[in-house]
Amino acid sequence: MRLSVGAATDVGRVREINEDSALAQGAIFLVADGMGGHAAGEVASGIVVDTMRELADREELLSDEIVDHLARANDAIHEEVAADPAKAGMGTTAAGLAVVTVGGTDHWAVFNVGDSRVYRYLDGGLTCLTVDHSEVRELMDAGVITAQEARTHPMRNVVTRSLGTAGRPQVDVWVFPPFATERFVICSDGLSNELEDDEIAEVLAEHPGAQAAAEALVRAAVEAGGRDNVTVVVVDLEGVNDDPDADTVPRSAVGSGEDEHEGSGTDWSTPTEEVRG
Repeated sequence: MRLSVGAATDVGRVREINEDSALAQGAIFLVADGMGGHAAGEVASGIVVDTMRELADREELLSDEIVDHLARANDAIHEEVAADPAKAGMGTTAAGLAVVTVGGTDHWAVFNVGDSRVYRYLDGGLTCLTVDHSEVRELMDAGVITAQEARTHPMRNVVTRSLGTAGRPQVDVWVFPPFATERFVICSDGLSNELEDDEIAEVLAEHPGAQAAAEALVRAAVEAGGRDNVTVVVVDLEGVNDDPDADTVPRSAVGSGEDEHEGSGTDWSTPTEEVRG
């Protein structure tokens, strides 16, 4: 798999501290959106990135290892709070994409805890692959509010799952084979709360390069309001031997939920490339 990767972040127009953290290294691409404000949300998101970085350069990575390391990050956040009670209440979301091995071949694993998202863009269409773990998502699923109402609902920033809470975190994981020319957007809700899906797709269509697309998405979110930190990682699959018989999950189910398995001002401005077997 030949990948081109771009990443960018901005503190936004309202917040004083950037509590988002991101990882784009080896086989792991991740965005973590820290929560807790003065309780050090940026520390929590940084712990997730540091823990997941341990998986980045594995020759073979299994999806279970992603779940285990997110649990380790959860434990590390608790240990940090125990060592410094002033950080009590800190937590973070985590959403990402990884190259994992299934049956001896490379597959994608998309994972999330909280309301950071992973989108898939292919043939001009944008699909959100993750399901937000949030109060407004539950209200939408229950038919109480519409998607449009959710964008301005007073509970829109309340998550129902996060890292830093008691017990082993519940991680959603989807595993599926790669498909040539697809690209992925991993983002904090600073992007998805400011831009509609069609606006994200429009930016992606206008910027074929991964780094240019990441920077343009962040810029557009800030210009649209920038009410939160905005962090984006874009992963482009530039080449793959596509084998439709290798599906572990039908592509039609990806993003439908049917296949569920299981500091401030930083600018990640250097695009990276990863070539795998």
